[in-house]
Amino acid sequence: MHTSLPDFQMPNDEQVHLAAEGFRLLADPTRIKILWALLQGESSVACLAELVGAAPTAVSQHLAKLRLAGLVRGRREGTFVHYSAADTHVRALLAEALFHADHTDRNLPDHGMAETAHTHLPHPPARSAGQHELAAPATGG
Repeated sequence: MHTSLPDFQMPNDEQVHLAAEGFRLLADPTRIKILWALLQGESSVACLAELVGAAPTAVSQHLAKLRLAGLVRGRREGTFVHYSAADTHVRALLAEALFHADHTDRNLPDHGMAETAHTHLPHPPARSAGQHELAAPATGG
């Protein structure tokens, strides 16, 4: 069956491994909150800890893992490190995961293949009749 698809190509083993590792690291609510916050702009460990309702040491450990996976970048300024989401791929990945969760949570219909990815996160357009939007994840513990 797949041989009849002219452009079908399986990803290589390294791509599959890296994608699986990225998904594994995103399988944690605190890490999703951290990434959401970083999509809004650069932030320090202390600020992220307050936003996500976790201890700074825990946030620092999460950031180290996210950085090793290439999902987060750090910029050193003196004794402080300012973190940010690595690139637009992280934005798209998190946006789709959160939109999928929103659709599942509210039992919304699938958009089908005609609609492209939700790339407008984290600032969705104003809500109008018949549209949905994703609220920012709740902060706090």
